[in-house]
Amino acid sequence: MKISRFVLNLLIAGWSCFLLVGCEFIRMKQEQAEPENVRKAVARVSNSFLYQDELIGITPPSSSAEDSIARVTAYINSWIRKQLVINEAMKNIDINEAEVERKVLDYRYSLIGYEYQNYYIKQNLNDSVTDKEIEAYYKERLDNFILKQNIIRGTYLKVPKEAPRTKRIKELMYSTKEKDLAELKSYCLSFSAAYHLADSSWIEFDKLVVNSPLAEIPNKIQFLRSYNYYETSDSEFLYYLKIDAYKISDNVSPLEFVKQDIKNIILNKRKVELAKKLEDEVYENAAKRQDFEVFDK
Repeated sequence: MKISRFVLNLLIAGWSCFLLVGCEFIRMKQEQAEPENVRKAVARVSNSFLYQDELIGITPPSSSAEDSIARVTAYINSWIRKQLVINEAMKNIDINEAEVERKVLDYRYSLIGYEYQNYYIKQNLNDSVTDKEIEAYYKERLDNFILKQNIIRGTYLKVPKEAPRTKRIKELMYSTKEKDLAELKSYCLSFSAAYHLADSSWIEFDKLVVNSPLAEIPNKIQFLRSYNYYETSDSEFLYYLKIDAYKISDNVSPLEFVKQDIKNIILNKRKVELAKKLEDEVYENAAKRQDFEVFDK
C-alpha cells in the first residue's frame, strides 16, 4: 500500500497550514464544516488509519513549512511501513496478543512513567553524602572494594629531551617548599608532554605511565616494591617517576580511591528508594480514592 505523492503532498500541506495558522482557528472551522468527533484520516493500511490529530507534536512550532512537510512525510511513510510489517507478521506467525499488550504497557511506562519518576527524583533527592556515610559504607563492604589494578600516589613527568633545566626536575620533585612546588607546576605547564603532580589522590599505575617505556615493564608489582624513584628515556622524551605510596592489585582499595564510586552508589540507592516510594504513594492514594478495582476472575 503506497500513498500517491500528489495526495500525500496535499495532506501534508494541509497539515502544515494547520500547524502554522493555529489550533484554535482550525478547531472553529472544523466545528462549522464537520460533525463533532469526526477524525480526518491522512493515511490507511488495510483497516488501520492514521489520523490528523495523531500528527500533533511531530513538528515544533518554530519549524518552517518546508521542515514541517519533511517531518510529517517521514512520519507517515514510517507509519505505513510499520503497519505493513505488522499485517504481514499477523498473516505468517502466531502472535500472542496478551504478551504484546504487556510489552506495550511496559513500553508506555518506560516513556511516561520514567519521565515522571525522574522528575519526582529530581524534586526529592538529597544529593548530599557525608564523609561519615561514605566511610561507614566502605567499612561494612570491604570485600566489594578489592583492587583490580596497581595504584600509586606520586609525581610523574614526561618531557621532550630538548626541554630546558631537566637536571633540576628531580630536585623539584623531592622538594616540599611551596616555591619549588610552584616552580615544578609552572615547568610542567610550559614544557611537559604529560604530567601528574603529587597530591592525596590515587591513580592507576598503568594509566599514569601509558605511552612510556614504563608501560612495558614486565613485572610491575616487583617494580613498585623496588623503586620509589625512577628515570628512563626513549628517542624523544625523558620520563621521571617519584612514588610516594602504592597499593597492589587484589588488596583492599584505599577509601580515597573509591570515595566517588561509593558516593555514586549511595545516591543510586536513594534514587531506587524514591522510585519505590513514588509507586507506593501513587498506589495508596489511588486506593483511597477508589480509582481502580480488580474484578473477580
